[in-house]
Amino acid sequence: MILQAPAKINFSLDITGKREDGYHEVKMIMETVSLYDTVKIFKGKGIKLRCSLPYVPVNEKNIAYKAAAAFFEEIGGGGAFIDIVKRIPVAAGLAGGSTDGAVVLKGLNLLYDKPFDDEKLKNIAVKVGADVPYCINGRLALAEGIGEKLTPLGPCPKMFVLLAKPNIALSTKLVYSMVNIDEIKIHPDTDFLVSALKSGDIKGFASKMYNVLENVSAGKFPIIEDIKKTMLKGGALGSMMSGSGPTVFGIFDDEQQAKKIMPELKKICGFVYLAHTL
Repeated sequence: MILQAPAKINFSLDITGKREDGYHEVKMIMETVSLYDTVKIFKGKGIKLRCSLPYVPVNEKNIAYKAAAAFFEEIGGGGAFIDIVKRIPVAAGLAGGSTDGAVVLKGLNLLYDKPFDDEKLKNIAVKVGADVPYCINGRLALAEGIGEKLTPLGPCPKMFVLLAKPNIALSTKLVYSMVNIDEIKIHPDTDFLVSALKSGDIKGFASKMYNVLENVSAGKFPIIEDIKKTMLKGGALGSMMSGSGPTVFGIFDDEQQAKKIMPELKKICGFVYLAHTL
């Protein structure tokens, strides 16, 4: 199997509580964009993983490896060789590891004659990682719980999404550990955002995007705020950090306008990429 694993962005991210097991309860709008890893999957013995980036672990620490292990545990055996070509930046807030894990589950399900439907795959996925259930189907959705309760929101209006990641990495676990829920003063208006998307009000939607983790991550790395300012000054309808960061994206309705500020962003970011919503 040769499959494409798309990156995801958060149009909003809210924290509504914390569970006894340490996971945070969230409410967020997510969408996939046209930036992909390529994942090749072959039947084999045991689980063997190869990645185009030498610093990415190829053992139990890798979500794709965990996904394969969880799949084979469910069917009572089997093996695979998995080869990942990374294009999505690592530790960037774009679900690069989670989307690879989701594609591994889907690919193995096809290779092993579809023993599971999508709902069962999502049940396996939630054991692997919080974003993996979303990445099984991707596309525009409202995610709640720890990310496993998904409500499709219909097709997303086409938007140009300019992604910019500075040369830093942020651990999702670390960022969430730094959050004090009682100190969150502003929350995204999720109902408005959903309504604006459905009505096609992209300007209104982009202006109201909000991520409660942004203050935490930007407090540690002020360059996140600098990137946002550059995006907005360059004509973005709205700009926000994705996930736990540090990637920042800007929403544009004009592709050429987005391209104009890419050289300026490349001066301060190691990764700049113009994508579009799927």
